[in-house]
Parts: sequence; structure tokens; C-alpha cells
Amino acid sequence: MSRILDRGEPFFYPGNDVGCLLVHGFPGAPEEMRWLGEHLAKQGYTTLGIRLFGHATHPDDLTRARWQDWMANLEDGYHWIDGACSQVVLIGLSLGGMLTLNFASKTPLVGAVAMATPWELPPIVERLRPIVHPLSKVWRFRTPSEPSDWRDKEAEKLHLYYPVQPLRGISEVYDLNAEMRSSLKHIECPVTLIYSTGDLTVPTDHAQQIYAALGTQDKTLSWVENSGHVLPRDAEREKVFSTITDFVHRVTGDAP
Repeated sequence: MSRILDRGEPFFYPGNDVGCLLVHGFPGAPEEMRWLGEHLAKQGYTTLGIRLFGHATHPDDLTRARWQDWMANLEDGYHWIDGACSQVVLIGLSLGGMLTLNFASKTPLVGAVAMATPWELPPIVERLRPIVHPLSKVWRFRTPSEPSDWRDKEAEKLHLYYPVQPLRGISEVYDLNAEMRSSLKHIECPVTLIYSTGDLTVPTDHAQQIYAALGTQDKTLSWVENSGHVLPRDAEREKVFSTITDFVHRVTGDAP
């Protein structure tokens, strides 16, 4: 595997007995979650930001990744922080949100946060899924052409991600998404969902669909307006940080 990119490393901030496990998106890097991690650490919480397999190195590495690898990364991170803390809250962005919700359906947690998490992928992905394996041999990478939805342009310049998306990687996100949808009814821990009305990647109705499908009765849905898809980095990140901090405090009973 290629070497990890500068600023692509996992991060850890020791703190009290409450652990926050942060999971980045596709095809991003732990850096997406670092500012949030720093904020939670300042509140006294133990914070771990993991790196998902194939990310923050070279796009070629992501062609070898499977969604089960990402779940294994999350499981490793969970057992690591669970060994250091008595309570663990999972916090994921986009792909990280799908992993978080899927994991929460199988593991006893005190709480889970999913940001900008899709209910489903675009129809074109579903149509291409049956032929992705042979297709990816001749069309390995997709270059996104969608307009930027960032509101904080200075933060956008610092965003660490792959400029291309491996077709094989997209198919793995699709398969994980299907797993997530089937798992939502089994989630029993408190969940908070955070979305932006300015997100050009995940339509706003996805939030209501995931909210309705959650099995837990302890669930909340929060919105921001002046941000794009990468909520913990964009213009209203402080509101996102505050929402998550309040949630962690409530479900753990640990005053910051």
C-alpha cells in the first residue's frame, strides 16, 4: 500500500472515561473529522479518529477496498477506545455515517451520530452495480463533475480527499448502503442525525427516510443551512460541534 498522505493520519486525543470514535467519509480522510475531534477533546472526551482502508494514500488502494474492510476498521477502533473508556459514542460522516449506523445495530453503544448520511445512492449506481467488476477493468476511476457545495471556501482549500472515485469503491459504498438500510430497525441506542439543506450530495428527504426507519425511540434530527456535505469542516461547523457535544453529554451523563 502507498504511504499515508500528509494530514491523512488517524488521530487520538486522550481524555476522560467517555470515548468518541470518529469515522470519515468517502473518498476522504481522518482530517475531515479532526476539527470535531479537537473540539470534543477540549470538552474532556477521549477522541479517536480512524482511517478507513484505502483512504488518504493513493486512489489505486481504494480499488482493493471492500466494505467489510471498513467495518473491520471501525470494529478495531471501537475495541481500542472501548478498552480505554467505559462509554463509547460513534460519530460518522457520510460513508462514516453508514458504517456507524450499521455497527450500532450490532453493538451496544451509548449513542451514535450520523452526519450527511445517504438513504440510497443515485439510480445510475444501482444500474451499473451488476457490471461494475468487468467495467472497472476498463473504466477504473470516475472524475466528479458536480458543482462544489462548500460555503467556507478557505476550509475547502484544506480539504483532503481523492479527486477521483474508483468505480469499484463506489460499488462497495452501494453494497454497504444496502446493509445499512436493513440494519436501521435493529438500532436501540440513542441516535442523532445531522444534515444540511445546502448539501448537493445527499438530498434532504434522505434524512427523513433514515429517521423513520430507525428502530430506536430516542432519535433526533438536526439541520444546518449554511454548509455543504462536509458538515464538520464547513461554515456552520461550530453549530455541528455544539449539537454533537450536547448529544454526547446527554447520553453519557458526563458534564463537559
